[in-house]
Amino acid sequence: MVEQELTYQKLQIPSSDIYEAMGYKDSMPDGMVIEEINTLLDRITPLLRPRFFFFLTDGLLDTEKATLTVKDTVLSIGKTIARQLRDSEAFAFFTATAGVEFEEFQHLLQQEDDMVKVYIADSLGSIIAEKTADCMEEELAAFIEKRGWKHTNRYSPGYCGWHVSEQQKLFSLFPVASPCGIQLTDSSLMIPIKSVSGIIGVGSHVRKLEYTCGLCTYENCFRRR
Repeated sequence: MVEQELTYQKLQIPSSDIYEAMGYKDSMPDGMVIEEINTLLDRITPLLRPRFFFFLTDGLLDTEKATLTVKDTVLSIGKTIARQLRDSEAFAFFTATAGVEFEEFQHLLQQEDDMVKVYIADSLGSIIAEKTADCMEEELAAFIEKRGWKHTNRYSPGYCGWHVSEQQKLFSLFPVASPCGIQLTDSSLMIPIKSVSGIIGVGSHVRKLEYTCGLCTYENCFRRR
């Protein structure tokens, strides 16, 4: 079981990632937008407390039924994820979040009623959550290296055929309540909203693939941008 708090600097987010998240693909924002981004970063960086949490557990994977059973909990992960988790010797369950502090800052911006800043912060929050999850993967890789294990890609409820309602089952498996301060609504929405959760397979014979959108039909995934 590993939990860690990070800083914005630790995430090493290039400006190009922020621009891409905002919808700038092959072009640069104009000077006014860049200035707004930098001003926002100056305000938010001292407040940020991104966090991640993961733990390892045994589980029984059934690729035919597309399920993963951990203790008495049966996760219906879907055929795509079940195939990718084949050969796993154990499973890492994780959460990663931009943090409660970021969520509070977003509420403040909404009260200021500056929609440009609200949009920038929304894009930035998604990047922070994903980069925090990237840091979690790096820590996981170091954690399992002593066993000679590797890890798969990470997979989350709501993607690749794994229904978002399975968040409830997923969170019931965590050994602590509200990992990283994240809570679930009745509709399985994570609060703070800019959070990521899911599963990673670990073992001697698993591998991490380049993300390929052919695996998944979720059109709004940030990796499709």
